[in-house]
Amino acid sequence: MSSYSHHTTGSGSRTARRTFEFGRTHVVRPKGKHQATIVWLHGLGDNGSSWSQLLESLPLPNIKWICPTAPTRPVALLGGFPCTAWFDVGELSEDGPDDWEGLDASAAHIANLLSTEPADVKVGIGGFSMGAAISVYSATCCALGRYGNGNPYSINLRAVVGLSGWLPGSRNLRNKIEGSHEAARRAASLPILLSHGNCDDVVPYKYGEKSANSLSIAGFRQLTFESFDGLGHYTVPREMDEVCNWLTGRLGLEGSRE
Repeated sequence: MSSYSHHTTGSGSRTARRTFEFGRTHVVRPKGKHQATIVWLHGLGDNGSSWSQLLESLPLPNIKWICPTAPTRPVALLGGFPCTAWFDVGELSEDGPDDWEGLDASAAHIANLLSTEPADVKVGIGGFSMGAAISVYSATCCALGRYGNGNPYSINLRAVVGLSGWLPGSRNLRNKIEGSHEAARRAASLPILLSHGNCDDVVPYKYGEKSANSLSIAGFRQLTFESFDGLGHYTVPREMDEVCNWLTGRLGLEGSRE
C-alpha cells in the first residue's frame, strides 16, 4: 500500500502529500585542494554526525564530505516505531512495496545539497545500509535522468558507493534503461562500488549480490562488487581502505596529505 492518497483535487495535485523534515547536516571540509564533494548517508536510526567523524579520519584530503541526517518517521520494519530513515521499509525482499515518495524525497534532498557545489568539483554519493540503498537509487535516477515520480534529475554523479546495502526499485530498472539511449549511455559510464560482508545478519549478503547483479544486467558497466569474508553489518578499516583507493582512482584525486 502506498502511504499517500490517490484522490486528487481540482488542480490535479495529491491531497495528502507528506512533507519530510530532514535533520542536521554535518560537513567535513577538505584539508587539501577541494576536488570532489561526496554526500555520505547513514543507516537506519543513525545520524550524520557519527559518520562525519569516521570520514574526517580518512586519508582523502581533497574530498569535502556532506553528512545529512534523515527525517524521523515511523518505520514498518520496526512495527511503526519512529526513527531516522531515508524512506519507509517493511521487509527486505524483492517483492516488498517500494516507498517511492520517501525515496524521491531523500534523493532530491541529496541532489539539492550537491547542486551548489562549484562546477569544477566532481560530485558523488555514498552510504551505509539504508544510506547505501539511497545512494544506489540516486545512481539509477542519474542514469534515467529523472526521479521515480518523473521529475528531472539534473546532478551529474561521478561516483557512487554503497556499503552493506541493497537496490530499491530494481524490478523494472533494466526495461527503463534499455528504453532510452541516453539512459543506457549514462548507466554505462557511472562508476559504482558496492561492498558487502558475507556474515551480514541485518541486510543479508544475497541482497547485496542480487543488487549488483540487477545493476549489471541493467547496463551499469563500471560496477565493482567487493565481498568481505567474516564481515557483519558494520564497516572495518580494510573496507574503508578499499573505498579510499577506489575513490582516489575513479575521481582522479591527487591523494596527497597536504
